[in-house]
Amino acid sequence: MDDLRKLGGVDQVIYITGHLKERVEEYVRARFPFDSVFIEQKVQDGTAGAVALARPHVNEPVLIVFVDTIFDADLSVIHTSDADGIIWTKEVEDYQRFGVVVTDANGSMTRIVEKPSTPVSKRANIGLYYIRNWKLLFEGVAHVLTQPKNKGEYYLTDAFQYMIDHGATIRVIDVKGWYDAGKLDTLLETNRTILERGAARRPATVPAGVRVIDPVYVEDGVTLSGATIGPNVSIGTGSTVEKSELRDTIVGARSRILRSKLARSLVGDEVLLDGVEGEVTVGDHSEIRIG
Repeated sequence: MDDLRKLGGVDQVIYITGHLKERVEEYVRARFPFDSVFIEQKVQDGTAGAVALARPHVNEPVLIVFVDTIFDADLSVIHTSDADGIIWTKEVEDYQRFGVVVTDANGSMTRIVEKPSTPVSKRANIGLYYIRNWKLLFEGVAHVLTQPKNKGEYYLTDAFQYMIDHGATIRVIDVKGWYDAGKLDTLLETNRTILERGAARRPATVPAGVRVIDPVYVEDGVTLSGATIGPNVSIGTGSTVEKSELRDTIVGARSRILRSKLARSLVGDEVLLDGVEGEVTVGDHSEIRIG
């Protein structure tokens, strides 16, 4: 969102929401000045289905950003590109996890292969697109929605393939950095990267007996007592950390961490951990007591 604010020329932002939609809307309205539209995707039928919901609000080129990706990219290229679209990619070694983009000699996309077993390409599709030819995009989306589902979903990438098959040119640009939040290891690495790049936020006051090892992100309303937090720790509002040590860990909102020592852990909202030591992944509204 900060990148869009710097980019200029963005008239409206359309949010396709689902889980926690009320919290998303509350967060956006409190922080960002754009004209905002919120549409709930009640049927989780894939990315093409999600983008189709935005059709009544689109009458000009669109930038499509998936919310589970964080990237370093110069978006200003959209102001000068004459291609029908742009897809941003990142070369990866574990290409089997992603859809990868195949290009021609001119650097334009020819096809996307989902989770290939052979290295036809290592340029991962990161979920960031600019579509100048928006009419052809939605024609492609409409076509995809009339076809049998692809592995149980309607993929936006199939709409891009439709565009290419109908003469469109989609330019492929590699991003400088891409930080995946799709699994635990990469989520913790992404958290570390964000903190190191300026998103850190120390507690307004550090109580006696509390040690903070930067970088950390501590929201308002967090209670710290006899604790050591950091490095690379994020703690959500209303949580308590007491007589515990946390590093390389993300803690959600309104959770209580007591007499614990956590590393490389992910703790959800409204969780109680008491006497826990090691690496844990704990979902919302859970309780673990040891000893």
